[in-house]
Amino acid sequence: MTAPPPSSASPSRPYRRRPVGHLLGAYGLLALTAVLFLVFSLALPRTFPTRDTVDSILSNQSIPAVLALAAMVPIVTGAFDLSLGYGLGLAHVMVMQLVVNERWPWPWACLAVVAGGLVVGVLNGVVVEFGRIDSFIATLGTGSMMYAVTGWVTGGGRIVPGPQGLPAAFTDLYDSRFLGLPVPAFYVLALAVALWLVLERLPLGRCLYVVGSNPRAADLVGIPTRTYTVYAFGASGLIVGFAGVLLAAQQQIGNPSVGLDYLLPAFVGALLGSTAIRPGRPNALGTLVAVAVLAVGLTGIGQMGADFWTIPLFYGGTLLLAVGLAGYSARRLRTGAAAPRDAPTPPP
Repeated sequence: MTAPPPSSASPSRPYRRRPVGHLLGAYGLLALTAVLFLVFSLALPRTFPTRDTVDSILSNQSIPAVLALAAMVPIVTGAFDLSLGYGLGLAHVMVMQLVVNERWPWPWACLAVVAGGLVVGVLNGVVVEFGRIDSFIATLGTGSMMYAVTGWVTGGGRIVPGPQGLPAAFTDLYDSRFLGLPVPAFYVLALAVALWLVLERLPLGRCLYVVGSNPRAADLVGIPTRTYTVYAFGASGLIVGFAGVLLAAQQQIGNPSVGLDYLLPAFVGALLGSTAIRPGRPNALGTLVAVAVLAVGLTGIGQMGADFWTIPLFYGGTLLLAVGLAGYSARRLRTGAAAPRDAPTPPP
């Protein structure tokens, strides 16, 4: 005897309400940004809640934000790129070298440096995956080699433009404004949206997440883990090249050691961002929120007259907190602790 077909009047699927813990984990960092802004506004009513402060945050934090997004992409696949700071230094020095000393037109110099960043990123991925070297060690080695190339290009000194300076169109890449706001902020927003679309809406992004969460399962379902990891490193190198162009337009000199100062903020933003929006997994919008928290905190601390050593202290403490929270969020995601306990059990 066969079972009767299900009736059209059967009860609908019960509504699942997101638990408070999930909402707090996803949007707690965004709320913290608002709280910090409110606290500093009350403590510094004359200097902090002003248009100049907002412009300063959007402008000065654009390059750290771009570099944090570059660091986030390899982390999606479970790898780390420690050559970011060295690559940033080499990229901005090469832009200055081509524009100032080689007399290249600045658009061609920028395109060449961005393409070079892509090549360097791909080489990093090849060394990590096909050389079977841990990403920490491999990228630290390649980064040291980039630093050597930077010193060779500059001769250990700075590249300073002549009396005529740099082309105004080139410096406008960083100094201009759009809709009343600094234009670098729109670069960051466009890059974050593009990475969010790729990682969250395209099959490429889903494959990258599978490679990072379970490489063995990725192999079993036919995902070429090595190829996708090389893709991630290539995208990271491409973004680093773009950040080098922005840094050259901002600094307007070639400093061989400036890139190292951006390495720690990049990883703090990328790791802290994995605890927001999509807790337990690196994501572009969460990285953007993390950079906003760091920017508001550092700006408020600076306006309160804190000593210079508070900045590395702030970054170091935040990095430890970010790693701990990222690991906790990842464990919750794997064990399913974030799911509501009263969720209905699917029938066999």
